[in-house]
Amino acid sequence: MKNIKINGHGHVLPEPNEIPKFMRDKKLFWIDEDKQFMRQGNWCRPITDPSFFLNEKLEWMEKNGIDHEVVLTLSQLYCNGLSEKETLDAVRFQNDFNARIQSGNPDKFTTGFVVQPAYIEQSLREIERNVEENNLRLLCLPTHFMNEEQQWVSVADESVFPLFELADKYKLAIEIHPYDGEKMVNIADRYWRFHLVWMCAQTADAYHLYTLLGIAQKFPNIRTCFAHANMLGQANFGRRLQGYDGRPDLFEGAMDPRESNQHPNIYFDTLVHDVETFRLLVNRSGASQVLAGMDDPYPLGEMESVPGSYPGKVIDEALEQQIITQNEFDSIWSDNVLRWLGKKR
Repeated sequence: MKNIKINGHGHVLPEPNEIPKFMRDKKLFWIDEDKQFMRQGNWCRPITDPSFFLNEKLEWMEKNGIDHEVVLTLSQLYCNGLSEKETLDAVRFQNDFNARIQSGNPDKFTTGFVVQPAYIEQSLREIERNVEENNLRLLCLPTHFMNEEQQWVSVADESVFPLFELADKYKLAIEIHPYDGEKMVNIADRYWRFHLVWMCAQTADAYHLYTLLGIAQKFPNIRTCFAHANMLGQANFGRRLQGYDGRPDLFEGAMDPRESNQHPNIYFDTLVHDVETFRLLVNRSGASQVLAGMDDPYPLGEMESVPGSYPGKVIDEALEQQIITQNEFDSIWSDNVLRWLGKKR
């Protein structure tokens, strides 16, 4: 059987004319007609590669030998701080857009859908709609969300258990991805610190709570991938054990973090940027729990437009340095992604 390559972490933007007028009018999200910038409120970000858009994405995949891509939702549409009505309108636009990508290109894309955990009843209805009507089976969640009391909460929280319970019923794959760190931490955004440091900390924090609450054990039918390899969480494992063992009074009722290490339903993508961090990822979490993830076409993804980078660079280097075997290499690009998604070849 031919070895296939599946990229488990990618993104696609809508064309400017696909974004509803209300999104621009309310400054929720829009894209300039010349496709140079994406915008939200007073925020903007350059669109750094043509493969943000569907047709160019397909060309990029062919050029780089990627057979299939998992398209996550846009972090900008996690809807933290929006009203319930604005949230529903925004997530329905995002989810229906992703559903069209998958239905129009089923051999090329598996796409995710998003909900906002601040509005649990709305989220439960949106999960049902996307599974039953849109045939989407990958739930994308933020590491943290702002609740109705305007407090930041980890997505790994008892208040979100109804959402995990429904995902468990449907046997969904889940992606947990960070964003909005600058809204959580009162510090100036200098030298891209929220993307380079704080996003990693957000993911490590969500993983910390996910394991202590025993979510993988409570909901055994869900399979969860943590974005960007949960790289700080990989390095922080020993400190968490020291805290758990040294201050048991702070962890009453919590599950031992060791119980979730190398759990078969917890996955991590490969976006670590250097081979030594990849070595730690494999040694700590197991090669069977690692899946290929490029985070394309963002410049923090493995993109050939960034000097010294290309899609799959760290996985190639890990094979060359015998950190992984050829069989593990093939599985990271295919079988591990398929197991996370709950699919077969």
